[in-house]
Amino acid sequence: MGGQGRSEKLMVIPLLLMVAGLASCDQAANPGVGEAQAAGEGRWSYQDWPTGPYQVVLDWPRPLPDDRHSHDGWTWGSMGGVYAESPDRIWVAMRGELPLPEGAEPWTAYGATNLVGNATGNGDGIGATCQVSQNRRGWERRFEHSIIVLDGDGNMVDEWPYADELFSQLPCGRGPHQIKMSPYDQEKHVWIIDDQLHVIYKFTYEGELVLTHGTLGERGRDAGRLFDRPTDIAWLPDGTYFISDGYGGKRVAKFDPDDNFLMDWGQAPADPQNPGPNEFQTVHSIAISPDGRIYVLDRGHSRMQVFDENGTFLDMWPLTSPHWGNQGTLMANHLITTDGYIWVGDAPTNRLLKFDLEGNHLYSWGAPGIQAGRLACSHGITTDQDGNLFVADCFAGRVQKFEPIPGADPSRMVGQILRQYPIE
Repeated sequence: MGGQGRSEKLMVIPLLLMVAGLASCDQAANPGVGEAQAAGEGRWSYQDWPTGPYQVVLDWPRPLPDDRHSHDGWTWGSMGGVYAESPDRIWVAMRGELPLPEGAEPWTAYGATNLVGNATGNGDGIGATCQVSQNRRGWERRFEHSIIVLDGDGNMVDEWPYADELFSQLPCGRGPHQIKMSPYDQEKHVWIIDDQLHVIYKFTYEGELVLTHGTLGERGRDAGRLFDRPTDIAWLPDGTYFISDGYGGKRVAKFDPDDNFLMDWGQAPADPQNPGPNEFQTVHSIAISPDGRIYVLDRGHSRMQVFDENGTFLDMWPLTSPHWGNQGTLMANHLITTDGYIWVGDAPTNRLLKFDLEGNHLYSWGAPGIQAGRLACSHGITTDQDGNLFVADCFAGRVQKFEPIPGADPSRMVGQILRQYPIE
């Protein structure tokens, strides 16, 4: 899907199997067609549905080991974030493990079970802001393997079991919302956002906690002391950084390289029906372009807002079409690649959307469903140096790896994220 100028539970389609079978028969009847297409020779007749220019890697990641506890009857939890340090160091932030219903296959993604609702890290009967909820499930998640590192084959090669205790504090903790590294940090500190406990953690690469922004379990908006469900973080080359705060804070907070609070900007809309510049409803993710512009995903208003590093408003545009009406779009995450494009994960349309830095929609791909390769909530998006794409799905409860199809158009692939730290 392309466009010019500015543009503003999971469905299974049995017919897909028939189509796949016909495609297979067609290639069998025409030997060499697929090979020539993969090599970039002749025409490119492949459609981009459902996985765009990628093929999903099956059975990735591999089951977690039972060396600390058994996983019998348990599966992956809601995935908050994923960050590819390298092709063999993929950091995953998971909101605790979830129990499987009786008879379910081991490691079935929660979204593929017969249980009602999405994968969640919330406590049973407790909402996102610690209020009592009538939506009781009758089971609890457990905080195990919240922070793990996978290799390219999907095997766990590292974990931080001591981090589980951080996320399980207080009744409304649900686990990590996002995990990131500054592309400029030569020591490769690991930053983890915990939105429902209102804190931002900074760890050494080895896992020592060295800084906490916010006050555990306390909501508010007070410089670096109080946050209200923070969501994401982004850096300038000199180490200055910005925290999107978030669901309740409705602001962007700026810090110097020594972690001192400098300023913030943003507020709730004066007129909720006509939100203006610098007014937010769920500041859900933040990214910085190569020229230093700060792109803020204003999720509740389904739009992108752009600022300079001092919070001066520069631009904004809708991320949905005005012709759709109220389609309940939920933009979950975005990143900016080194080639200067924005990719946005959109939950209700189950697609990844590509924009240029001026807000022109260029391309999108994705499809709903729980089959391998389908998307529900693209809450975390990252790429490795080999061009592989990783998507953390908060609704389906899984992280997926996508490999580029040989010969696919590079302009339709998610480009590289910036990295200027050493890779071992």
